[in-house]
Amino acid sequence: MLHVDIVAPSGNVFRGQATRFRAPGENGSFEVLTGHAPMVAVLGVGSVYVTSANGERVQFATSGGFVEVFNNRVTLLAESAEPASEIDVERAQAAEERAREALANATSEERAEAEKALERARNRVRVSMGSVGAR
Repeated sequence: MLHVDIVAPSGNVFRGQATRFRAPGENGSFEVLTGHAPMVAVLGVGSVYVTSANGERVQFATSGGFVEVFNNRVTLLAESAEPASEIDVERAQAAEERAREALANATSEERAEAEKALERARNRVRVSMGSVGAR
């Protein structure tokens, strides 16, 4: 069994026992099971999945961070992490539209940051749409 902690600037997002942990590494997705070798990984924007001890699969929208795995403990220090069940679909779609507009009007100096904002917004929409009906 794994012990998983997901922490964001807003506070502790998840803490509990799990059988699996899956995350979007900067160099590709990875999964952690009991007995995983120690590691530290950089996360990209994407979905984190935790399969709890009772078999429930919980999804989180993340926008990057770091994961440490050591002695069956997984600690995710996230720039942001939101459970899919708590993302407001309409608000996420509005944020995506604002990010598209910002990108369309961005100067060359602002373009990279605007592209990152759009990627984060699209991820929240994807994750929230995956949870529609699951609330």
